[in-house]
Amino acid sequence: MIGRLRGILISKQPPSLLVEVGGIGYEVEAPMSTIYDLPGIGKEVILLTHHAVKEDSVTLYGFLHESERALFRNLLKVSGIGAKIALAVLSGVSTDHFARLVHAGDVVALTKIPGIGKKTAERIVVELRDRLDGLSGLPGASMHAAGAPLDAAGEATVALQQLGYKPVEVTRLVQKVAAEGDTAEAIIRKALRAALGG
Repeated sequence: MIGRLRGILISKQPPSLLVEVGGIGYEVEAPMSTIYDLPGIGKEVILLTHHAVKEDSVTLYGFLHESERALFRNLLKVSGIGAKIALAVLSGVSTDHFARLVHAGDVVALTKIPGIGKKTAERIVVELRDRLDGLSGLPGASMHAAGAPLDAAGEATVALQQLGYKPVEVTRLVQKVAAEGDTAEAIIRKALRAALGG
């Protein structure tokens, strides 16, 4: 199995990359989250990889961060999700945000990711909620297990949901009002004012 590549980035044609390692060019498929942060063509790159072997194909998937690869592998374990949808998830949402959506059971927000319908979103919530708790490399994954969120925005999100606001509405409100350095209390106050049109 190939778990890591270190070489020269030869080309970027999303979602495909070509990385030359020791004179051999490896074709790698990567999510946009990885592609956005890659160095320029001709520069050295280190990718963590997932090596998928099927009857009719062998594919390498590449990631800059362990949290992305861990989430990709967990998504592949969900019934009805293949590599294409898993890449779409990583391309459309950060690992941290995805973990929050799953823990909040926010099926509506998950269905906004290309390729994920309502039933698949529900399966993701059921099958991944506990599995994400065990991913030490996944930012925000310990929020549910520890019973307390990691930051002020997360704390405000949980509190607003307990007040009866829907998860998708809470996410929108918190993103709209939260500023760097805000306490959870300040975010909650501003979110409530925004919700009431104040």
